[in-house]
Amino acid sequence: MRSTPLGLASHQIRPFTSPPIQISLHFLPWTPLNLQLSPRIPSLSRFHPLTAKAQNTHLTKTQDNGIPVDLVKILVKFKSRHNYIRVLEVSRKADHPFAGSRLLLLDGPGNIHSISFLLKSLTDTYFDVLATLPAVLPPGPLGILGFGAGSAARLILETYPQGVVHGWELDPSVIEVGRQYFGLSKLEKENPDRLFIYIGNALNASVRNGFSGILVDLFCKGSLIPELQDPGTWEKLRKRLRKGGRIMVNVGGSCVEAEDSRRDGKVVMEETLKAMHQVFGDKVFVLNLGNRKEDSSIAITGELPDLDEWKKALPRPLRCYVDMWTPFTP
Repeated sequence: MRSTPLGLASHQIRPFTSPPIQISLHFLPWTPLNLQLSPRIPSLSRFHPLTAKAQNTHLTKTQDNGIPVDLVKILVKFKSRHNYIRVLEVSRKADHPFAGSRLLLLDGPGNIHSISFLLKSLTDTYFDVLATLPAVLPPGPLGILGFGAGSAARLILETYPQGVVHGWELDPSVIEVGRQYFGLSKLEKENPDRLFIYIGNALNASVRNGFSGILVDLFCKGSLIPELQDPGTWEKLRKRLRKGGRIMVNVGGSCVEAEDSRRDGKVVMEETLKAMHQVFGDKVFVLNLGNRKEDSSIAITGELPDLDEWKKALPRPLRCYVDMWTPFTP
């Protein structure tokens, strides 16, 4: 049987359909990561992970990267009430940044919502950026809205030994998949007093005395949920923060592939940032992840922290992201 390559091209993970398969990845290697099955075997250019030395490296040939389909295994595939769930396992033999990983794909476009590697914790994706947030927060619990299979929670619990995470996920099937295929069950057993998972609408999340910080990673049908383009949503979330708290948000970008073609990723990202700006004013900063400004972005609220102090509070591999924040201007 002929080996068919799986190509890479995006920072969000894309759909999984019959060949050619695309996987729209919620990811960060500088451009959006897209896995694509194509009828030809592309030349493989070397992928350079995000490191302090390579923080300004831009991938220009991601479309040419590929993984032979026989190095990718589908572990499970089914439809839940809310999602079309697929778990892929990429062989360690693959010459690809996802080698040795498991990927959680949701929705028709196959956006990747979680990733885990067998032999490392950091992912070289936007999850690593999210893991920098607790270093600039006051004491208190962190909320994760859009828990997925727990990629962000794992990084945070491993990086901050005193951290406490409360995560919300709408789809119970996603949590069960996380427990079975992504080590979430073990993570819960190891952190009974530090990790709490709730099934339900993440926008109703709350804890007594408020969150020290909130991570927002809420997508549906391959697009940021419409509520995030409403300033009222951000006002409600702001009120659930304790003094000095911040919100960090995966706002997507042009790399996000929605089921509805009218939900253009770049436009939705801009509308979301404008809604945040109406509530937080000039205290919104953006970190761009792709080759182009509109490819994929993360936003953070609050005064920009002292960058040197922020770096000191982070493990060395995460410090490269600190200098990448710029003010959002509508």
